[in-house]
Amino acid sequence: MAATWTKLKLVIQTLVGDVREGFVEITRHSLAVIGLAVVATALTFSAQPSLQQVASSSLLNWLEDRQIQFMPAKDSLGSSSPAERSTATPVHQLNPEQLTVTHWLSRRYKISPEPLAALVSEAWSLGERSQIAPTLILSIMAIESRFNPFASDSQGRLGLMKIEPDAQSTALMPFGGRLAAFDPLTNLRVGTRHLQGLIQDSPSLEDALRLYAIASGQGWSERYVERVLAEQKLLDQISRGQENALEDKALTTLTRSPLAQM
Repeated sequence: MAATWTKLKLVIQTLVGDVREGFVEITRHSLAVIGLAVVATALTFSAQPSLQQVASSSLLNWLEDRQIQFMPAKDSLGSSSPAERSTATPVHQLNPEQLTVTHWLSRRYKISPEPLAALVSEAWSLGERSQIAPTLILSIMAIESRFNPFASDSQGRLGLMKIEPDAQSTALMPFGGRLAAFDPLTNLRVGTRHLQGLIQDSPSLEDALRLYAIASGQGWSERYVERVLAEQKLLDQISRGQENALEDKALTTLTRSPLAQM
């Protein structure tokens, strides 16, 4: 009887060992296949830029579908659901200040007015609720990403305001998770909430901007603070109708800025 149990135990041990080794081999081969697929996809996108545009469009459509499924509760910074907002706004819906800023930014960054109009309108709306100047919000977007919603850096900061998805995971979750950082209005809303918290916890606006620079990967940069505040001053003047007198100077200053090229 003892010999039978010994043999049974040996059979079970052998079976478990074989299953474990088989699982390891399958996992190893699967990871290799995934790696090859990633490399092939990257090479394909590099060879055919048009596919990147198709993929970007598909990603945004997926984000919108995800946002429709998640209806976050209304908070101090916006409406009950980002799915209710559009990523393009007719310029005739803007007030005179917003319209002037939108047209100037459109010419400066070579972006269609309608997508910028949505960002400008949202910045004004968020600024009113958070008591943050909308031109400051727009200035941070200009310095961080030049209004590129797919901007990213080597440390993983994403989107218009270069938010950190891991640090902002709770804020991003109602909008679809990490990839929602690429949705322009979601990124703007989460970035503004983060900025609002820094301003409330800092003794000055300059200190809050220094902390934002660290969070966005710029480091403790006085130059960053100077660039953001200079951009805000410029947008304030443009919104008051001083566009023509400042345009040439603004173009020269922004073109030379090393941060604006990042």
